[in-house]
Amino acid sequence: MRRNQTSAVTGTIKVRWTFKPRHNGRKRTDGSGIGPRDIEPGNVPRITRLMALAIKFDGIVRRGEVRDYADLARLGYVTRARITQIMNLLNLAPDIQEEILFLPRTVKGRDPIRERDVRPIAAVPHWNRQRKMWKALLKERMPKLSDAQDAARAAR
Repeated sequence: MRRNQTSAVTGTIKVRWTFKPRHNGRKRTDGSGIGPRDIEPGNVPRITRLMALAIKFDGIVRRGEVRDYADLARLGYVTRARITQIMNLLNLAPDIQEEILFLPRTVKGRDPIRERDVRPIAAVPHWNRQRKMWKALLKERMPKLSDAQDAARAAR
């Protein structure tokens, strides 16, 4: 069709619209559902989130969803060195990993235990030595938690 020519095709288009009320992303409830969630105050410590991330990344690599840590680094827009630092948390003894995952939330101030503090522990190949280093770190940074864990171990 040329620019100056008009089309001989004419017709009518029928469109049916259905409008639904918006709820701004919220679900409407009639009040009979579950009440407000009980959320603990404070923030999950960063070392806890990194430990969970290391476990998640390990599963992704094992399932073959990514080829290696370098692929993870590219996907996450971080350096390979940073991925290695995170993944080295998996070198910790299983009971230390569990304790990290269940550290209490930080209600006030900074996290008492940082990843930088845990890196030297993860570099030690002997789990018994790791446990001693971890216990010393807890005593230094979280004395109340350390005393409670000692009492729990003694009860076992």
